[in-house]
Amino acid sequence: MKNLKLYQVDAFTEKIFHGNPAAVCLLDEWVDDQLMQNISSENNLAETAFVVPKENEFEIRWFTPKVEVDLCGHATLASAFVIFNFIGYKKEEIVFNSKSGILKVKKIDDLLELNFPADNLTPVKIEDEILNCVGIEPIETFKGISDYLAVFNTETEIKNIKPDFSKVSKLNSRGLIITAQGEKVDFVSRFFTPQLGINEDPVTGSAHTSLTPYWSKKLGKKELKAEQLSDRGGSLYCTECGERIKIAGHARLYLIGDIYIR
Repeated sequence: MKNLKLYQVDAFTEKIFHGNPAAVCLLDEWVDDQLMQNISSENNLAETAFVVPKENEFEIRWFTPKVEVDLCGHATLASAFVIFNFIGYKKEEIVFNSKSGILKVKKIDDLLELNFPADNLTPVKIEDEILNCVGIEPIETFKGISDYLAVFNTETEIKNIKPDFSKVSKLNSRGLIITAQGEKVDFVSRFFTPQLGINEDPVTGSAHTSLTPYWSKKLGKKELKAEQLSDRGGSLYCTECGERIKIAGHARLYLIGDIYIR
């Protein structure tokens, strides 16, 4: 029988039951891929992160209820929160080795700051496809490494969009980011990814590797505050650093438990 420790953390929020919940499973060594996928499906959260210590760093992998993914911001933030608070880790920075390369997380008082690779956006002409998915024509559309990014005029439009998830799932991408300039913050967004079994992700750190370069250039500033307008909501503090993006947020513990597998 395997006995695995499990943590569930709400990421990118200062309040429990808000932000994006992620499960974090700390392992002594890697287990079978199918077991990790089964655990993630059983958890039924947007992401479950599996973390293994390796000398002076940690290896990390992320699974949705359906598939393994190459990059996840909120589950990395949640994993760092667990390492900083529950295993006696004393350094101020964690180094994760992942499918997306080296990812660092720094503790700055109560904030955790992710250091991720910036996305490269290419303008594309898919306004009609996006209109078909969300019912409103965007003013600009882009393709990043994984996602489509559609820009709209107002925060109100972003709040009121009711996507057709069956049509979003047919886009040739991991998912669809929609965004507009914010009323009280620099920019707002939502993220739809039925392709991965998650119709709307509550708060998406990786999407902000696309959003931050776009809005930094558009607004002429390096440091930006963002909000993701899902039902749970979340706040992110983003810094454009050229080839890298810093994305900071808070996290709150929801539960600690044990997984028993006979």
